[in-house]
Amino acid sequence: MLRPNRVHSVDFMTHETSTRTLSTSRRSSSRPVPWPALLIAVAALAALALATYPVRERLFTAVAGLAEGSALASAVGSVAEFGLLALVATAGVLALWCWLRERRRFWLLALAGLGVITAYGLSEAVKLLVEEPRPCSVVDTATVLSCPGSGDWSWPSNHAVLAAAFATACILVVPRLAWFALPLALAIAASRVAAGVHYVHDVLSGLALGALVVAAVVAAASPVLDRRLTGGRDGHPDSASRSQGGRA
Repeated sequence: MLRPNRVHSVDFMTHETSTRTLSTSRRSSSRPVPWPALLIAVAALAALALATYPVRERLFTAVAGLAEGSALASAVGSVAEFGLLALVATAGVLALWCWLRERRRFWLLALAGLGVITAYGLSEAVKLLVEEPRPCSVVDTATVLSCPGSGDWSWPSNHAVLAAAFATACILVVPRLAWFALPLALAIAASRVAAGVHYVHDVLSGLALGALVVAAVVAAASPVLDRRLTGGRDGHPDSASRSQGGRA
C-alpha cells in the first residue's frame, strides 16, 4: 500500500528537480540585454559626438594628416576598406555554430541580423536627410583613401553603424566575443577617420546608432521568439529548439 505513494513521491520530486534544472538552464542561456551598460555606452558616444562637432575640421585634419604618409597608412586603408568583412565573417561562423549547437541562439542572431538591416536603413535615411559633405571634400588635406564622389554623404558613417551593429549582435548572442568584436568595431570606426573619409562625430554617431538599434530589436523580439520556440508553453526554449533541429 505504501509503494504507490513512494513512487508518486519520487515522481513528484523528480519532476520538481527537473523543473528547477530547466528554469536555471533557461536563465543561464537566455541572457537579458544589458540595458544599463548599453545605454551608458550609447549616451557616452552621443555626448562625444556632440562635443567633437564644433571642432570637427581640426580633429579631422589632425587625425587624417597623421595617418597619411605614415608607416601605418597601408594598414589604416586596409582596415577602413575591408575591416568590416572580419565582423561579417565572425557573424557567419557564429550563425553556423549556433545552428549546429544551440538553435535558440541561432534565431536570436537572426533577430539581431534584422536589427543590423534596420540600423543600416536608418543610417541611409539620415544621410539623405542631413546631406553632410564628406570632410575630404571640404578640408584641403591629403588622405589615405580617395574621397567619395558627390552625393555620398558623411553623417553618420555607415561603416561605423554596421561595425557596431554586427559587434552588438555577436556579443548579445555570445558575450565572450566582446574581447574580439568590440575592439574591432572601434578600430574600423577610427580607421574611417584616419583614412580621411569621415569626421570623428560621424563615426561616434554611427557606433551609437548601430548598437542601440540592434539591442532594441533583440530586446523587443526575444519574448516572442521564446514563445514561438516553446509553443506557448512554460518550457525551456533551447531544449525545444534542439528537438526541432534533431527532427529536421
